[in-house]
Amino acid sequence: MHAHADGEAPVQEAAGASGARRAPWRGLPAAIAFLTIVPVPGGAGAELAVAAGWFPLVGAAAGALAGGVRVGAQQLLGRTPASVLAVIALVVVTGALHQDGLADTADGLGARGDRARRLQVMRDPATGVFGTLALIGWALLLASTLASLDASRALVALVVACALARWAALAHTIATPPARAEGLGAALRVGKVALALATVVSVVLALALCGLATGAGALLAALLLAALSAAFARRTLGGRTGDTLGASVALAELAVCVALLAIWHA
Repeated sequence: MHAHADGEAPVQEAAGASGARRAPWRGLPAAIAFLTIVPVPGGAGAELAVAAGWFPLVGAAAGALAGGVRVGAQQLLGRTPASVLAVIALVVVTGALHQDGLADTADGLGARGDRARRLQVMRDPATGVFGTLALIGWALLLASTLASLDASRALVALVVACALARWAALAHTIATPPARAEGLGAALRVGKVALALATVVSVVLALALCGLATGAGALLAALLLAALSAAFARRTLGGRTGDTLGASVALAELAVCVALLAIWHA
């Protein structure tokens, strides 16, 4: 989800009547264009309400790319450098959208003052101490978690985690009101069709790639992170913003990878 999207980038209104009439599959190019740096013809032609259902599938593709980097680089460099390169690949292909949201959210929550002050700090394009620490912690934890897995499991973990993280962001959206009247937090609406599609894709991917018990654990980790992030956003900011959506994606990626590591090592 775009960091600084609240008020700084044009966002199509998600609840438009035309969006409701669009065929669901027409949202896939828009989801790719919105969540990655990949140029897609016609990517701006669908509202976010239509694109949202495809978020987990696009996330899985981004995770597959990062996992492929891990698998390929491990042959030459070993687990740890390959894992670092995989994290870098994930950040690059998504345009650092979610990491920017994580940094802004951390800076806002670290600011002293009321909700208005926190929201004001989150609009500042500069990254402060709290944001920097959040990014370092996220990268170190994710890279070290992936380095603890063999290549095939690291690939599976990235595909599943990146899919479920986008699903968690949709759950975050449903569970929180917009903190502002404008911006991505207010514009993104998740309809029943989009939520059903995203849920089916997420559940099928998790169970097919991880197995019943392990996949259920990954799904539970994503849901718990979504619930915690939503509760935290409501309490500290009054609701969701584009930055809290981005933060929920980044943190859910990490939470699912850590959960899978714990299950596989149990």
